[in-house]
Amino acid sequence: MANLDTLTIYRRWYARKGHLRRRLPLRGYPAGVSEQSLSRAELARAGFRDPLAAQRPAHGLRLSGHLLDAVSASADPDLALASLSRLDAVRPSPLASARTDLRRWGRLVAVLGSSAALGDFVVRHPEAVRQVSDEAPAPRDAGGWRTSALEAVGADPGSPAPAATRPDTEAVSALRIEYRTRLLQVCAEDLTSGWTVEEVAASLADLAAAMLEGALAISRARLGEVAASCRLAVIALGKTGGGELNYASDVDVVFVHEPAPGASAATSLDAAQRLAAATMQVCSVHTTEGALWEVDAALRPEGSAGPLVRTLASHLAYYRRWARTWEFQALLKARPVAGDVPLGEAYVDAVAPLVWSAADRDGFVPEVQAMRRRVIENLPSVNADRQLKLGPGGLRDVEFAVQLLQLVHGRSDERLRSRTTLTALAALTDGGYVGRDDGAALADAYRFLRCLEHRIQLMWLRRVHVVPTRSEDLRRLGRSFGYREDPAGELDEAWRRNRRDVRRLHEKLFYRPVLAAVAAVPGEGMRLAPEAASARLTALGYADPQTALGHLQALTSGLTRRAAIQRQLLPVLLRWFADGPDPDAALLAFRTLSERLGGSPWYLRQLRDESLAAEQLARVLSHSRFATGLLALAPEAVAMLGSQAELTPRPAAQLRAEAEAVVRRHAGDPAAAFAAVRALRRRELSRVAMADVLHRLDVEPVGQALSDITLATLGGALEAATAAVAATSGPLPTRLAIVAMGRLGGQEMSYGSDADVMFVHEPAEGASEREASEAALAVAQRLRELLVAPGDDPPLHLDADLRPEGKQGPLVRSLAAHAAYYERWAALWERQALLRADAAIGAPGLCERFTRLIEALRWPVDGLLPGEVTELRRIKARVDSERLPRGADPATHLKLGRGGLGDVEWTVQLLQLQHAGSIPALRTTRTLPALRAAAAAGLLPGTDAAALEAAWLLVSRIRNAITVVAGRPSDTLPRDGRNRAGVADLLGYGIGGAEPMVDDYRRVTRRARSAFERVFGGR
Repeated sequence: MANLDTLTIYRRWYARKGHLRRRLPLRGYPAGVSEQSLSRAELARAGFRDPLAAQRPAHGLRLSGHLLDAVSASADPDLALASLSRLDAVRPSPLASARTDLRRWGRLVAVLGSSAALGDFVVRHPEAVRQVSDEAPAPRDAGGWRTSALEAVGADPGSPAPAATRPDTEAVSALRIEYRTRLLQVCAEDLTSGWTVEEVAASLADLAAAMLEGALAISRARLGEVAASCRLAVIALGKTGGGELNYASDVDVVFVHEPAPGASAATSLDAAQRLAAATMQVCSVHTTEGALWEVDAALRPEGSAGPLVRTLASHLAYYRRWARTWEFQALLKARPVAGDVPLGEAYVDAVAPLVWSAADRDGFVPEVQAMRRRVIENLPSVNADRQLKLGPGGLRDVEFAVQLLQLVHGRSDERLRSRTTLTALAALTDGGYVGRDDGAALADAYRFLRCLEHRIQLMWLRRVHVVPTRSEDLRRLGRSFGYREDPAGELDEAWRRNRRDVRRLHEKLFYRPVLAAVAAVPGEGMRLAPEAASARLTALGYADPQTALGHLQALTSGLTRRAAIQRQLLPVLLRWFADGPDPDAALLAFRTLSERLGGSPWYLRQLRDESLAAEQLARVLSHSRFATGLLALAPEAVAMLGSQAELTPRPAAQLRAEAEAVVRRHAGDPAAAFAAVRALRRRELSRVAMADVLHRLDVEPVGQALSDITLATLGGALEAATAAVAATSGPLPTRLAIVAMGRLGGQEMSYGSDADVMFVHEPAEGASEREASEAALAVAQRLRELLVAPGDDPPLHLDADLRPEGKQGPLVRSLAAHAAYYERWAALWERQALLRADAAIGAPGLCERFTRLIEALRWPVDGLLPGEVTELRRIKARVDSERLPRGADPATHLKLGRGGLGDVEWTVQLLQLQHAGSIPALRTTRTLPALRAAAAAGLLPGTDAAALEAAWLLVSRIRNAITVVAGRPSDTLPRDGRNRAGVADLLGYGIGGAEPMVDDYRRVTRRARSAFERVFGGR
């Protein structure tokens, strides 16, 4: 019958009574009132789906005024009217005394319009109507409900072990009637008095506890004197234990017993098993009054295969040795609800320490996460998308996320130890473990989903967790939420919106990487006394634990939200800092950064919530003084952490466009314009350095990114300098370009590289050479002034020594002067330098003409003469002997040492000068592409090419790592043990991998030196 349409059921009832077949006089109808006084249109406007079927019962009840308003306001007016008509047919009618009382009509009608099951109940037991028509609200006193439950079965509420005195069948039915009557009260308050979801759920849980006490009293009566041989406590788990029960739920319990004084263990065990089984049967068995609910004891030790009852000692022995993670998660909600209260409280007190240390178990967080994934994977596909409880974005997502956060953080914060989901979520939010906005959104969504679950179950009081698909069901549910224009559509939209919010926040909180790291910190490590904390810091590798303790106190003292979040993060961060070469410096840097950014709402929220952000920041601070220094200047760059997209270098065109835009925004103030350009450089250097430390970039992309940043900086500086000169002397009589040279031109810059450049200009039409040269020189000098202006940024040294005539030549030459010089005077070293020349900045046409000018010089068609090859070798030997710093070890100098960068690059450049005129693939400013092209063309053996490439890559990586770790550039392997360890770790050798790194360096450079001697030296 339950599968039939509700309205159809009541239509058949009316048909049996003759109301739809015959036009009988309508009872209680006032004189002169027509049967048609309520038209179909009026009934339709009042919310009836079937006005025709509603007309006669509406007339019979004199449906007008307050009563019409009450029925119209109900979730399902048709259902409410049908149930009222059936109730009014009872003799004497229980509605007679309530006809003129709006409050009484409203409370009753609201229930009848939401629950067919409770409508059936009041028809069977019309005396229950007074429970919802009384103006007094339903009691919220759990003790009062326990008393009434025991009295219903004839037990003495004051007895320590009350037993029923009414006949068994009568007592079982009386308990069910008492339960439905109290449920009727709760439902009325829920629907009409504004009870919150929390109040309704807590009342239902307390009501279930009272019924368990009544069932236990009936069971004691069945067992007689045998029951006195044991003490039995009923412990509620799940929603009953948490005080958040539904209208129709299983009641999860475990039973704990102890022998009564003088009873043997065997006798007590037998009595406890029989008493527990009987209690479950009393609740679950179906009678003429139905069943209460299923009592589920499957969460007990060993599940359904384990004994139904255990002693407290047996429970503890199991939990200490065998319990799995999910069992401790279930015990989080343990609450004694019936039976021997002292024994139940002793059980809860004994298992609490085990619950709140469960997160110390290895793999605790991943295990809980995997458990939730398995639940979703095993959902039946037929209605997975409409699962309100177990599906993605459902109630379990909220509960699992909250419970996981509780179990991890509740070890050290007792404020989080609540059995109730929303109370625990509020504590997590107040404590800073969950962001305020996230906490509020999650709580609101959970309340909506729980309310929707309640409304679905209310109809037939059945355990249903699937959102229905029938339009009439959705309409009723939507109206119960107050939706009127399109109840089904508005409900569906609200449900899907809340489900999306839950899923998003569940993913954010439940899979938060910091959570697993916090769980890995032993519980006692999160609340140590100062002496123990100092010892732990020493053990972690902090060289100055007392100073570190001072930093910790400064970061965590006080009652602010910032301090609360820091207290969560620091136990984990301290361990991550200790993974680097200098944890003391990392902690100091974190304190400095936090003091600068602590007032920013996004900073600590990001570290707490966003994927990997905290771990990545810890690695950056503990491995890189260079990146740490940049963050001190540009702390907002921390926001880039945790996002692959944000840690990807920006394209060159985008950087240049941004630099030009910021200069234009500060037109008329060159200093402010270039300050904005420097801020851009600082931000982008931070991006590249952090990506490098986090192994997001290899050495070639790093070189490309650093070169792009430098070119964008120079482009902005050129525009600012040009505007400054033009502001004082008028429009410039020339066009200017900057030619990138050396590692900048080859797009292979390291963090410590100078910017090698040449300046070239081209007079405007009609301008004199002298006038144009003076203007160009003024711009170049102004540009150099901007670059060397005082500041805390990493310096950018401009080196123009590769220009014609070197330091002795003019800083700026015209294109024509360059052409005349190169045609007559160009030395071999100048032609070699042009191999890496890239006219990249300034007037596009001028850049193109300069590039055409130098092509024949750097890529000679006929290659090099034998004498020129000899001269190039002599220059290289002189560079090695004269420029190697005094006292430097040629075996370990990164640039000029044997097999270092110089050997590789001079070898490649010799091959380019010899063969680029005939092999186009060699015409590149970059070292490795040229080396690979030479190997492909057969200009050197593949083994030599591989040795040279391996050396270039390793040495470049080491060179960058030295700057990143130490914060300053160097071309020698660090002698300081801490820096050497940091470089090794950054390169993937580990903190203790300095010696293997040096061994690899010596082996690789030795092979490169041999290749250099064969190819460049001609041996």
